[in-house]
Amino acid sequence: MSRLGKMPINLSAGVTAKFENGILTVKGPKGELAREIKAPALVEITTEALKISVDLQAKDASAYWGLYRALANNMVLGVTVGFTKKLEINGVGYRAALNGKKLNLNLGYSHPIEFPLPDGISAVVEGNAITLSGINNELLGDTAYKIRKLRIPEPYKGKGVKYAEEVIRRKAGKTAAKK
Repeated sequence: MSRLGKMPINLSAGVTAKFENGILTVKGPKGELAREIKAPALVEITTEALKISVDLQAKDASAYWGLYRALANNMVLGVTVGFTKKLEINGVGYRAALNGKKLNLNLGYSHPIEFPLPDGISAVVEGNAITLSGINNELLGDTAYKIRKLRIPEPYKGKGVKYAEEVIRRKAGKTAAKK
């Protein structure tokens, strides 16, 4: 039995959910999200809550119970509040600029990088910080990862793109070995 899977998901005012043909659709003030829910999972929708249950006789059903509940909860949170991720750029000459739906990045390479933002993701650039926001948590995390992957922070000077809450473990250089 999944302790997380048994918990109901509260639907706040203005949020509606619908489950048809294996697809869960959640509508809210910020937009609409849809996701496929596989066969062993069952979705029960009332006016104020959404509950995920599974047929425990099916193979691996309990393994997906908590997963589907967490995915449905992220959908409800996304259409009501939304999600944000913050990235920081560290390094001399490293900078970012927003040009429409494209993020122009200078990350120490011989050429600038033009990163197209996917639909549903918006960005704000303030100095050396990039704030990404959207309603789809999975797409937001994937986009933040792809931007970070363009120049992963190195351990000696900490230059690169990192998450705002990330701590880079620093290494001592060659001079520390001589002492």
